[in-house]
Amino acid sequence: MTAEEVAEELMVSQSKISRLENGRRSISQRDVRDLCRTYKVEDKALVDSLMQMAKESRQQGWWNAFGDVPYSVYIGFETDAASLRVYEPQVLPGLLQTPEYAEAVISGALPEAPQDQIAQRVQVRLRRQERITDPLSPLRLWAVVDEAAMRRVVGNSKIMSDQLDYLVRMSHEPHVTVQALPFDMGSHPGMSGQFTILEFSDESDTSVVYLEGVTSDLYLEKLSDVQSYSMMYEHLRAQALNADQSRQFITEVAQEHARRHEEGAAGAAGEADAAD
Repeated sequence: MTAEEVAEELMVSQSKISRLENGRRSISQRDVRDLCRTYKVEDKALVDSLMQMAKESRQQGWWNAFGDVPYSVYIGFETDAASLRVYEPQVLPGLLQTPEYAEAVISGALPEAPQDQIAQRVQVRLRRQERITDPLSPLRLWAVVDEAAMRRVVGNSKIMSDQLDYLVRMSHEPHVTVQALPFDMGSHPGMSGQFTILEFSDESDTSVVYLEGVTSDLYLEKLSDVQSYSMMYEHLRAQALNADQSRQFITEVAQEHARRHEEGAAGAAGEADAAD
């Protein structure tokens, strides 16, 4: 196959294929996977070996130090991404979670996981968040969050209040935008579930749509798929509250959680006094 034929098959630029073949560009696991598929490499052990070499050759592979991370392919994409567009219907965005909220989310999602595995996942999530605070090249994050994710009591009301206050603080960062999608907005294009659109600074790298699954994840790279999800996201952004309205909305929900926590604490104190 010529470089032109390979580029057409993968829907990338011919220059990208040329740079990969001439060693002028580092190769990602995704590149290896796609090239193996194009070249009809059917030996899974060989493909896995090549992908592992590609993973180890990239300096950004900090997650290797945490052992076997199930979603390491996604972390690789996220590490290379210039921007993320995220829709979250059930939980608050992982890159904007407090340690307490992250631990409560992961514990609830993996009820049978040992404590050391939960602690490892929390550490990985907090390490991922460094992209948001990177002073040289911060990740551009746009998040549309359903009201359900803000109302659901993960951990306890104190954790939720602190988490939502943190979400508001982070939304003031110039490269972070958070929009709330209240229940009152009715049906919307995101009702089928969570998704993330990753975009890269290199124009030859196609955008990727990430769909998280229980036992496996899905990565969509076809232009038509990316365009469909991008259009869905535009509709979500249009239906959601704007940035200022969202901060006010999230603050009000945070205050409700704080009141519940205070009421619960007062009730517990009253019961203790009665017992005495």
